[in-house]
Amino acid sequence: MKTVKIKIDGMKCSHCVAAVRDALNRLDGVRDVDVSLSDGLAVVVAEDEVSTTYLTAAVDEQGFDTKIVE
Repeated sequence: MKTVKIKIDGMKCSHCVAAVRDALNRLDGVRDVDVSLSDGLAVVVAEDEVSTTYLTAAVDEQGFDTKIVE
């Protein structure tokens, strides 16, 4: 398992948080998602083979800009 932190620009409300959380939770290999509106950050626990591109693409499709945080 690995933990990936994704910086998300454009989240403004609880509906945005829900959209991001739901998009990430639907992905195969994702085990846990925590999204913080105040930090503009999603923390994802996923299986090792899940690529960061796969994760960010799911969030980008919801209309947000993303960047992986080390």
